[in-house]
Amino acid sequence: MSPRILHVEDNAANRMIVRDLLEFQGYQVVEVLDGEQALAATERERPDLILMDIQLPSISGLEATRRIKAREHLRRIPIVAVTSFALSGDDTKASEAGCDAYIAKPYRPRDLLQIIQKLLQSGSATG
Repeated sequence: MSPRILHVEDNAANRMIVRDLLEFQGYQVVEVLDGEQALAATERERPDLILMDIQLPSISGLEATRRIKAREHLRRIPIVAVTSFALSGDDTKASEAGCDAYIAKPYRPRDLLQIIQKLLQSGSATG
């Protein structure tokens, strides 16, 4: 069974690009549009990994990450913070919220895939 990745992204074009990339690599992709949906989908789907956009409607990706990591039965799911507004210190904020890795847009698809593979192989690692 191929790993299931929850992709939390409010931009339709970004969702399509990542979905195509991940499905081509054999991953199952579940997509949601905001932080509230991310919480519900994480409970329902129990993904192997989460790609979490930081700038989201409703609650931010960092707040959604905090809430997911606060739940004992979900905290081992690796979360990759994805942001297009990369500022100095954002990687630290993501780590403090509970993210296991961080990548800034635009990124090379190969870099994203390497992070995903590393986290899936280790179960949860810092990136």
